[in-house]
Amino acid sequence: MSKDQCYLGTPNGVVLCVDHVKAGQFGGRMYHAYAQVPKEFKNLEEMLFEQEELYDFLNFPYPATNDRTFSDGTQRRDIVQERTRIMSDKDLLSKHGDLGTFIIRVQHRQNSSWQGRVTWTEKDKTVYFRSVWELIKLIAGALDTVSEPEEGQEEISWPDEEKGKE
Repeated sequence: MSKDQCYLGTPNGVVLCVDHVKAGQFGGRMYHAYAQVPKEFKNLEEMLFEQEELYDFLNFPYPATNDRTFSDGTQRRDIVQERTRIMSDKDLLSKHGDLGTFIIRVQHRQNSSWQGRVTWTEKDKTVYFRSVWELIKLIAGALDTVSEPEEGQEEISWPDEEKGKE
């Protein structure tokens, strides 16, 4: 099978390498084009904060809402930094996790969440997500760490392989 959907295609693309799952929390490494060394994470919160920090650094996608603050406004947070790509897309796509590898492309940061698409590289499947919660459910479902959905909760899953075969 060719890997048609395994590309970054955006300046904020992230390659998420999941190496372990402990107590329902997955951990591993996160790669992006602006650092040679991966960002390691032990749980979902660390992963999400690292990604949010990257998007703030790139100022892309631009957030529809700003962070709330209780400061007097004298500190300036909009310091422009050099945004130089260090790793090529080919180098990023060569990284793989022990349990799974996902390419995350966040296209919008609206409604205090993320919208975009995620590609599960081992299965060459891409699914659009409408929120961070949906992204987490997709990754966890791919790693078989999600139990049956609760009553009234929409089940979020990857597309079937059988649907495309006829």
